[in-house]
Amino acid sequence: MNAEEFLTPQEEKDIILAIQKAEASTSGEIRVHIENTSYEECMKRAEEVFYLLNMDKTKDANGVLFYVSAVKQKFSILGDVGIDKVVPSNFWESIKDTVIEQFSQGNYVGGLILGIEETGKKLKEFFPFQEDDKNELSDEISKS
Repeated sequence: MNAEEFLTPQEEKDIILAIQKAEASTSGEIRVHIENTSYEECMKRAEEVFYLLNMDKTKDANGVLFYVSAVKQKFSILGDVGIDKVVPSNFWESIKDTVIEQFSQGNYVGGLILGIEETGKKLKEFFPFQEDDKNELSDEISKS
């Protein structure tokens, strides 16, 4: 499976809608990136992609990347420094577990959607939506 085949056009729309709904309650910015493969460890590659997508440029340093290696069918979640400064150390664990559980059942789309929804709910506590919030990052799924 490669990045272009990983999601159908409708599945991409469903994930983008989940991102938009999640971001409606938080100033956090969520992105999904899918790539064919990486010879590097998944989290290390997620960190590189985070900077390549300029996710470190948000006003409140509250970007979140869902990184998926389509060929390896592996997943990492990475939050920016502004998030890590204020959330408990186990903040990402339940989100990660939710996504991995769904991935292990072959439910990649459902896993991403559930993870995005949970991220929005959890970020709302620390980064609630403000009236002057702007969508700083594209909601589109990036691929490489």
